Amino acid sequence: MESSKIQVHIKELEQKISNLPPGSITKKNVNGKVYFYHRWTENRKRREKYIPNDEVENYRTLIEERKKLENKLKEIKTSLPKKQKVNTTSFITNVLTGSVLRSFSAPVKNYRKRECFQQLHNFIYSENHDKVFILYGLRRTGKTTMIRQIFAEMNDEELEKAAFIQITVKNNLADINHDLKELERHGVCYVFLDEVTVMDDFIEGAALFSDVFATCGMKIVLSGTDSLGFIFTEDEQLYDRCILMHTTFIPYRDFEYVLNICGIDEYIHYGGTMSLSGINYNENSTFASKKNADEYVDTAIAHNIQHALCCYQNGEHFRNLKDLYEKDELTSAINRVVEDINHRFTLEVLTEEWKSHDLGISRSNLRRDSKKPTDILDNIDIASVTNNVRKLLEIKNKEEQTVILDNAHVTEIKEYLDLLDLTKDIDVFSLPDVKKKSSRTVIAQPGLRYAQSEALIKSLLLDETFSALSLKERTFIQERILTEIKGRMLEDIVLLETKLANPQKEVFVLQFSVGEFDMVIFDPKLGSCKIFEIKHSKEIDSRQYRHLIDKEKCAQTEHRYGPITGKYVLYRGETQMVDTIQYQNVEEYLKMLKNK
Repeated sequence: MESSKIQVHIKELEQKISNLPPGSITKKNVNGKVYFYHRWTENRKRREKYIPNDEVENYRTLIEERKKLENKLKEIKTSLPKKQKVNTTSFITNVLTGSVLRSFSAPVKNYRKRECFQQLHNFIYSENHDKVFILYGLRRTGKTTMIRQIFAEMNDEELEKAAFIQITVKNNLADINHDLKELERHGVCYVFLDEVTVMDDFIEGAALFSDVFATCGMKIVLSGTDSLGFIFTEDEQLYDRCILMHTTFIPYRDFEYVLNICGIDEYIHYGGTMSLSGINYNENSTFASKKNADEYVDTAIAHNIQHALCCYQNGEHFRNLKDLYEKDELTSAINRVVEDINHRFTLEVLTEEWKSHDLGISRSNLRRDSKKPTDILDNIDIASVTNNVRKLLEIKNKEEQTVILDNAHVTEIKEYLDLLDLTKDIDVFSLPDVKKKSSRTVIAQPGLRYAQSEALIKSLLLDETFSALSLKERTFIQERILTEIKGRMLEDIVLLETKLANPQKEVFVLQFSVGEFDMVIFDPKLGSCKIFEIKHSKEIDSRQYRHLIDKEKCAQTEHRYGPITGKYVLYRGETQMVDTIQYQNVEEYLKMLKNK
């Protein structure tokens, strides 16, 4: 095998290893009960995480796979002939240069590019300046792929002036400083450093990149999955000396174009990551199951926050989270908050319009279904179902917690989730009571939300209350409730993408004493607004726009937000006019939006 191909193979193995759990599995006997824990060392500290019994074998398999890959990597590196360095230069870190980068970029050469890729391209080929480019986002949102796509665009002459540095936990800024000086000495002017945030001293010393090397004309791109570390760095060390590009939020138009996966339901099920480039995406995606989704929350989100806080200000920025960190419960707390956001969302869907412990919108909608009406939920023990739902939504393993989460903990964790672009609050206003204001939290990765909601509903339908029903009846109820969830998720997707695409306008939900407008876009500059209903249906029904033609609701809205210049129903059917209402296909609508 050619040396360049071996280097690429080593890179791929190292990437696979990094995605697998390190350490080992241990068990503890507590009061006669056996508990299993995943134990590993991180930042010279021993870490432990409780493993449910049904996940133990999977963890063993993954740990064993990591060991096999590590042994394989050792064998390849041992057999590797002495690497020909650039002009015999000795590098401390793992540096790829020249023709090796051609092989490194080859697998993504034909991949479609994300919309935000153009920002990276413009930076590389713009006039020299003293800023560094920061490419950051959660795992599997396309960061390394975009870097490889830049290399794929370069000609041979440009590649000879380019370098890719894969950072590991063993590296520090002194190592990077040494290698950058050597690269500079040999005329390298495009340097991409991947996973820089894994270095303990990165946050406190990142000014090195802008103040020393960028000012001399070197184009430096920093990337990594610990996004919060970049945010802390931008606030201090790289203040006004960096360009930030977020990758965490993947809009529907990117999802469809890049992965060639069409349909809003596919986006609801799997949207949020860019892994696999569409090949067997549904089966192997990050959010194909709740188990996969939970692993993503743990490794991509919780670890992200904890690692950044450990490295920032020598760990003095934990604030209210210090007690959780010191008792090794911070990661668990972050997981619980993310789960709680999703669980509350599911509960809202199930309990919307609950009256006297009624099963809510799903119950009433089933009863009045135009095609297949059924009173099946009228015969369910509502009190029992309600209690079981609430039990399912409880945070488990409380007996193992030494620190009880309070509002201060939750608020602080939510701040970091917002900074990671994972969550965003959508305003909910009211009329005629203009003082009444609330918000609802939207998770920017719909696949994560749907995986957890789907698992919760499946658990609910396994309850003994439903056991007397036939398989056909249970399946029907499950599908109907999940349809309600997808409908609410569609609202959140439209609200989020519209809000991000219209920073100069106000985008919100508008509630009335009875009913609501699913979305209002208010243009304060023009003093006018547009009102929307958002429906998961493919069919047209006059009941869908009854609020839009309600004279009193429209009069109250115009008094507060100016003339209504458009009334719309966003749905999954064909775009057409119905009376005075513009029905618009929701996928077409989302593809027309542009982030600004």
